[in-house]
Amino acid sequence: MDPLTDVFQTLHVASVVHARLDATAPWGLKQEAESSSGTAKDSAGSASSPFKFAYFGMVSRGNCWLSVEGIPNAMPLTGGDCFLLAPGISYALRDSPRTRTRSFCEIAPKNRSHAIQYGGGGSPTTIVFGLFQFDPVHVKPLARLLPPLILVKADHEQNRTLHTSLSLLASEMREPAPGSELVVNRLADILFIQVLRAHIASHDEPCNKGWLRAVFDPQIGLAIKSMHEDVATSWTVETLAAACGMSRSAFAQKFKDLVGETPLEYLTNWRMQKATALLRDGNKKMFAVAKSVGYDSDAAFSKAFKRVFGLAPKKYAGNFKAVSSAGHDTQ
Repeated sequence: MDPLTDVFQTLHVASVVHARLDATAPWGLKQEAESSSGTAKDSAGSASSPFKFAYFGMVSRGNCWLSVEGIPNAMPLTGGDCFLLAPGISYALRDSPRTRTRSFCEIAPKNRSHAIQYGGGGSPTTIVFGLFQFDPVHVKPLARLLPPLILVKADHEQNRTLHTSLSLLASEMREPAPGSELVVNRLADILFIQVLRAHIASHDEPCNKGWLRAVFDPQIGLAIKSMHEDVATSWTVETLAAACGMSRSAFAQKFKDLVGETPLEYLTNWRMQKATALLRDGNKKMFAVAKSVGYDSDAAFSKAFKRVFGLAPKKYAGNFKAVSSAGHDTQ
């Protein structure tokens, strides 16, 4: 299994597309990042959610300007342009950089409609946009994976694939049919991966820093691939360095420089991410979960889990079950 596939399968992306915006100038809308408590209101202004959101959108008609927290200048978007924002990033869309903005929550439809109409009646712009939901414990690996903004311009060679997926998604939103919710979620998952692929393909190097660069590095990438292929193996810095054909000291230094943490810190953190998926499943005993991620005792596993996430694995499993039950009850 390649590391990217392992990440996507483990991070449990719960994709929810939430609107199509038909705007007419002048118009301006903003989406605030989640609060520091890890909760945020969704686009319909409903009760607080325990999830973290990554927002995406594609301009299907017209033009607009995108402003992103931490990036000094607004960026012009035109038909076919697509963007993806990492969790915890605020952004705004508007017809002109000078137009004042309102919150998406203020103009969201109250009747479960996926269509939003807003603006002053001038030149039209249509944007299909939405969010990917992630469990808060997955935000750290996502932050390592995603830059604050991925922008895929309409003339990008992979944009046609994105446009096809988004057209299917827009059609499913326009005319819901039996199974539409599942289809929309799966298409959103595909979009997430396609945007990331386009980001990787747009650089001479897959990424100029961070986890993506490490994955594609001919030496460190081998170590990351080895850990993802067999997370339960008793890896050491020495055995990982040997797998890369490097000395222990050179490997340890290069890994830390590229990834931002030591090889064993990375291994422990990824083991705990794999454990969350097993705990959510609810069918495995604690010892079986511990063995699956390389620990010989419940106690050692629980200690590592609590050190990474700040709560015991049983508490995490109980919290996830409670949130899932509450979500089903409100549907």
